[in-house]
Amino acid sequence: MCLAVPAEVVEIENGVATCRVGEGSATVKASLLVMDEDVTLGDYVIIHAGFAIRKLDPKEAEESLQILRELVEAAKEAGLNLDQY
Repeated sequence: MCLAVPAEVVEIENGVATCRVGEGSATVKASLLVMDEDVTLGDYVIIHAGFAIRKLDPKEAEESLQILRELVEAAKEAGLNLDQY
């Protein structure tokens, strides 16, 4: 299963974006090769299989991140152990 989490572009070098995932310090690299629009620092993208496949509106990205935060909180309250995922 693939979960599309918005990632913020923090660096671009030679057609590869370094993106911050969520609100932490984790980053992932993504090729911009298949993007059909320009991507700049601060943009949010959806990454699949190492490629940025879609640019998100900042508001849409924040709404998606908020929903994911709420899901994590609800899972914790239900007693689910998310560390195994």
